[in-house]
Amino acid sequence: MLLISTPFVALARSQSRILGMPALPVAVLPHPIAGTPIETVIAKLDAAFDEIVARLASPLADESASAGRSVEQGAWLDIAAADEWTDLQQAFVDRGWSDGLPFVPPTEQRVAAMQRHAGMPPDRVLGAVPPKMGAATLEKIAANAVMAGCRPEHLPIVLAAVDAMLAPAFNLYGLQTTTHCVAPLLVVNGPLAGALKVHAGNNLFGPGPWANGVIGRAIRLVLLNLGGGKPGEIDKATMGHPGKYTFCIAENEAVSPWPGLRADRGFGAEVSTVTVIGAEAPHNINDHESTTARGVLKMITGTMAQTGQNNVYYAGEPLLILCPEHAATVASEGLSKDDVKRILYEEARVPLHCFSAENIERRMLRKFPERYKDRPLDTPVTIAQCWEDMMVIVAGGPGKHSMYVPTFGGTRSVTRAVLHSDGRPWLASELGA
Repeated sequence: MLLISTPFVALARSQSRILGMPALPVAVLPHPIAGTPIETVIAKLDAAFDEIVARLASPLADESASAGRSVEQGAWLDIAAADEWTDLQQAFVDRGWSDGLPFVPPTEQRVAAMQRHAGMPPDRVLGAVPPKMGAATLEKIAANAVMAGCRPEHLPIVLAAVDAMLAPAFNLYGLQTTTHCVAPLLVVNGPLAGALKVHAGNNLFGPGPWANGVIGRAIRLVLLNLGGGKPGEIDKATMGHPGKYTFCIAENEAVSPWPGLRADRGFGAEVSTVTVIGAEAPHNINDHESTTARGVLKMITGTMAQTGQNNVYYAGEPLLILCPEHAATVASEGLSKDDVKRILYEEARVPLHCFSAENIERRMLRKFPERYKDRPLDTPVTIAQCWEDMMVIVAGGPGKHSMYVPTFGGTRSVTRAVLHSDGRPWLASELGA
């Protein structure tokens, strides 16, 4: 049976149905549970004890034995609407198929035109998108790309990103259902980034670039419509962040003093890649005064050493986006990217005494006793398990503002090459970009 608190009833019912157990018993406790004194939790359990016993003792309905887990296939629908921009928009909103912004209606003709740039057979299925487990067919991904405003040449990037998100290491199920604010951040590298004008310069995360906006939005619509990530029902984020509308950038490899992220992941110069990262909103690092590598890195590590981020609890792969000017200052003294990552790992640490006594007792000691039991309060807490897990890229425009992007912790970034189904890299000339 499931034991949950009140805000998660819809999520529990949905998941038990999707996993083939629609009659799975559920006992509900009053919210909240986390962050409350243990005496309060025990009192809630005592009050629910009889219900828990009764549900455990009751036989499951026959539907639980016969229901099977299935991957939704779906079909084309004819929706009666007077026009595309009023009635049809509202019809999609009413069905929960919209991110709240106006969209391009995904007609059969538009979707067919989009699919011509897929580089894969039309019946290809990339997998099932959790937690709803909707089938990530080429047609459905193309339909969501149309809705987002993508051009056909954007589709190979979208497909590679979806494929990356479905990798088990990315833990998309966790990203879709957590109360954390996480959203998938896409980082595009290689020739296609420039050809498709995926922006890597000034106002990096801001409005303007078509490719960044629509590619990132297509991913959100896939998560909503195929994965069922409807806010408040399946998507339980307490706050969320603006990147949950669209969250896509390119690395500015042309100005970086080091090899880019795709080289870090073992891909050659002719290959374009997409990396998906389970990321929080970016945090600005303003340093217009430091003139040395150590000075810049001291400001950066001080900003990265935060108590409230998931990385101090669950490690993961924290991301530093160095602006070109900060990167040039750091590299001018001969530091490699690996040198920078080692410094970040060693110096971006939070002393144990910066955490509340409750956090130390209930999280640090309970979950990581081997690390913190009987340790002094000046013990430094790392934000990654090893220096290799620190991620560093170069992007942004003129000025001395870099950005720190904390990550979800319970996820690993995944990089996919943008390839045809036969393994050939997509070329800009093939996309008509």
